[in-house]
Amino acid sequence: MDDLLCHETWLSSSSHDLHDDSSIVEPKPLFRCSSCDEYENEEFELAFSVCIDKEIAYMPEPNYVSYLYFNHLIPARVRVIQWFLKCRSRLNLSFGTVFYAANYLDRFISICQCDEWKYWMVELLSITCLSTAIKFHEISAFTLHEIQVEGLYHSYESDSILRMELILLKALGWRLNTVTPYSIVETVVCYVQSSLRPYLHEKIMSRVTELLLQATLDLRMLEFRQSVVGICALWCSIDQLYPSVSDAFITYIAKLFNQSQKDDLIDCHKIMEISTALEGSGHHYIKAQPV
Repeated sequence: MDDLLCHETWLSSSSHDLHDDSSIVEPKPLFRCSSCDEYENEEFELAFSVCIDKEIAYMPEPNYVSYLYFNHLIPARVRVIQWFLKCRSRLNLSFGTVFYAANYLDRFISICQCDEWKYWMVELLSITCLSTAIKFHEISAFTLHEIQVEGLYHSYESDSILRMELILLKALGWRLNTVTPYSIVETVVCYVQSSLRPYLHEKIMSRVTELLLQATLDLRMLEFRQSVVGICALWCSIDQLYPSVSDAFITYIAKLFNQSQKDDLIDCHKIMEISTALEGSGHHYIKAQPV
């Protein structure tokens, strides 16, 4: 292990996410444009376009899904994300931190293209991704011992984790302020939350989060851009909880995408709708298996 950490061999082949009308307030211009709110619309559209412009730099390398299949890493990846969620609950972390950690994980694995993965390597990487995401995204600090206190098969010395953090940072090009489907949703919701009564806003965010966590475990979602997955999760949630503005919402948002991305929105939305139907029927199409 020390030899692997001291010599950055993992980088040698780098290629560089019911209808109660009394709860609804008249929606703001995100759903209905008006000249008096033109500045607010322009501000949102600029923020959204910035996210779209930069998101491609925070995606895994091409053919990442094929690499996961070929190297039998799918069960390990599912287990790691489930561990992130357990740590989120135990340490009271934000969901944003979980999505950051998952992004770091996918980007690193896709970049390093290691010839032979051992599960201890995946665990060490998962601890490193979570600790880095916590440092970047959380206000409270946690020791490396607190992070790895349960749910792992191995225990790692702080020095090993810190050296692995440096390898991770170099591999990611020190680009940690990543765009995730969750951050995309946060960008959109901050412009529409005043249109909703507080408890309905909470219901929408709760449902969006559920869908995005499910999407994180679905390898098909790795083929779509972060903005597409995030908007589709919000689209599905609004369909269920706020149907009176659903069509207006997606019509408005779709104008901010190019034609290829609009096609991806349709494809991704179909997948997410089917997954939601399976979830409602009690079927779970992804389960973690022993590595």
